[in-house]
Amino acid sequence: MSSRAELWSGRWRHAARWETILGIALIGAIVFNASLSPYFLDPYTLSDATFNFTEKALVALPVALLIIAGQIDISVAAIMALASVSMGFAAAAGAGTPTLVAVGLATGTLAGAVNGALVTWGRVPSIVATIGTMSLFRGIAYGLLGDRVLKNYPESFAFFGQGYVLGPLSFELVLFSVCAVIAALYLHFSVYGQRLYAIGAQSEVARFSGVRVQRYVFGLFVATGAMSGVASILLTSRLGSTRPSLAMGLELEIISMVILGGVAITGGRGTIGGVVLAAILLGFVTFGLGLLNVPGIVMSVIMGTLLIVVVGAPLVAGRWLRKA
Repeated sequence: MSSRAELWSGRWRHAARWETILGIALIGAIVFNASLSPYFLDPYTLSDATFNFTEKALVALPVALLIIAGQIDISVAAIMALASVSMGFAAAAGAGTPTLVAVGLATGTLAGAVNGALVTWGRVPSIVATIGTMSLFRGIAYGLLGDRVLKNYPESFAFFGQGYVLGPLSFELVLFSVCAVIAALYLHFSVYGQRLYAIGAQSEVARFSGVRVQRYVFGLFVATGAMSGVASILLTSRLGSTRPSLAMGLELEIISMVILGGVAITGGRGTIGGVVLAAILLGFVTFGLGLLNVPGIVMSVIMGTLLIVVVGAPLVAGRWLRKA
């Protein structure tokens, strides 16, 4: 028991240190953006800035749980595109807003179930399976829609991606906040969350301890697909249109949020608080770069470099300390 207590104590100390660093960096980003624009600290400007991360951050929540459990999903952006195409055709057929939401959720959930089945029943490594389904789902979206754009959405559908619940609080921000609290309660304050850590740290030991590893992994893939469907609803609503290239490249930004948030790519360690801080930080950094008119390709270079540094630096430092 004492060794287990020491293990958890060490994990929380590491998480607290990293979250403190993220908090300081976030304050720096806010100060920097405020210096670029005198209107940045206006509540409505801050609320509009959250559109830079809420859709991606929603998907980052289940992806964080998945990575903590020792798995990964590269297909999330392709699922978003496929869900959007499904909603586009449904809207063109005259479907109302409730039906469109149901179609988006169902498409995402089904795609997540396909990923989960490949990994758990087919025994395909998750990175291989989801790289394959990333091409599959995106290819289906292009095959169904081609170079067309669908825009026949009902007016009420725009609320999800453009509406405000109260004052400057957008629906997207409120939804993300609620989902983040639920994810944190699940991971940090339930026995199920503790099992995820055990699965990510040593899946065989967890299995021999009676944890139904495959069931947990399958459920996480389904949840990730469902949340990708939710993000697709928000993004499609905000843009007001559907095209097969929707969300192209967002998987890198989503995984960057998770890794920058302190979730170990090898599994078994991470917190929802860190992921939330990382999502807000990257969103505000992106907003600041936008104020400076920095090209999107430069932002991609910055994101890629940041991901390499965050993942590689601890591994190199640990290797150097062991040799010392």
